[in-house]
Amino acid sequence: MSAEQGIALEKIALGKTALGNIVLGAIADDFTGATDLANNLVRGGMRCVQVIGVPQESIDLQEIDAVVVALKSRSCPAAGAIADSLAALEWLREQGVRQLYFKYCSTFDSTDQGNIGPVAEALLDRLGASQTVMVPAFPINGRSVYQGHLFVGDRLLNDSGMQHHPLNPMQDADLVRVLSRQTSHPVGLLSHSVLAQGAGATLDHLFALAEQGTRHVICDTLDEQDLDILAEATVLMPLVTGGSGLGQALPAQYRAQGWLEPVTEPGRLQPASGSALVLSGSCSKTTLAQVADFLARHPNGGFALDPLSLAESDRQWEQALAFARQQLSEQTAVLIYASAEPEKVSAAQKALGVARAGALVEEALSQLAVTLVNEGVGQLLVAGGETSGAVVSALEISTLRIGEQIDPGVPWTQTPLAGREAPLSLALKSGNFGSVDFFTRAFEVLA
Repeated sequence: MSAEQGIALEKIALGKTALGNIVLGAIADDFTGATDLANNLVRGGMRCVQVIGVPQESIDLQEIDAVVVALKSRSCPAAGAIADSLAALEWLREQGVRQLYFKYCSTFDSTDQGNIGPVAEALLDRLGASQTVMVPAFPINGRSVYQGHLFVGDRLLNDSGMQHHPLNPMQDADLVRVLSRQTSHPVGLLSHSVLAQGAGATLDHLFALAEQGTRHVICDTLDEQDLDILAEATVLMPLVTGGSGLGQALPAQYRAQGWLEPVTEPGRLQPASGSALVLSGSCSKTTLAQVADFLARHPNGGFALDPLSLAESDRQWEQALAFARQQLSEQTAVLIYASAEPEKVSAAQKALGVARAGALVEEALSQLAVTLVNEGVGQLLVAGGETSGAVVSALEISTLRIGEQIDPGVPWTQTPLAGREAPLSLALKSGNFGSVDFFTRAFEVLA
């Protein structure tokens, strides 16, 4: 049996039901990661909807090519992440999807206990599949993998700032080693020397590893051409995993399989309306630079939240709300942020505990979002995966239609809200994504 035949046979594991018109079903471990992947799918020509959590009611998926289920499972206990991911898998199988995609961050951030490894294991087990690939790379955003080591720009992951991540600090750039600590099954490497030989050699190598019992394969990826080769080699796998980079290459392979029809303007949205607001909870180096750029352009346009003050009373939250209302009434730019340097974050976490410090910020920003959207904000940008999850949950958003890209990995989306004639325009930005002027330029793109 050839390697291609072997992996194609695994396709049978995908569904207890007949394959439908939805080509790709994705499970994302946070909300910004979900929109990141959905953005790349739309750019590849797929009409895409993002759903928040596993839908409890029927959703109209007519004229939709891809569905991304956004979970908040990156940093929760592994058992919860597995349960949520399997529930999403079952719902996607009921929709008859042709391929499944487990989406995690391009910086592979996860503790040594998970959740990337345990979730991938559980998905493979439920599908009855023997192997999946791990493709975190997103070259256009500076994420590459070489000899199994993850780079952010020209820095190893553990020297990129991710070693200071408040929830999932990454101290090791060797992804084979990282993933091996999260799973009892063998972890292999698809090196760039094999990848450079093309999709056929790549497929043969994957099949050889599968025969040896290697269940998870970290894939070297240096550029978009590498992503194209990986997409061609894995298009018939029941499950692929990675960041959003692979998502930009798969649609062309779906068209080659005859699964996709040409679509014009797959990311078209309604005209935006309402005032504009930025809420930032991310403490990444990228977001800190974006906050500084915004404040330099709008010296009176920002209000900083502090977890220690939030823990004392509601006074600072009320001050932030009053500030936002005043700024919005003057139709000026507004930024409410809890983004801070690592030393300040560490001090708050030491005083309050990691979980409580994060929860205070998420609660404050999400309740500001609810109040101000109810008062007329129609264009909302949220920075940070955990913050985005809290805001979307507080607003009780269930679906997002994916629009055009602002910057690589970040699209505008729209969602209907009860009692509003026009939809809410919403951008959910991963902390590490976006140009330095993102908080200003995003609204210029929407206009």
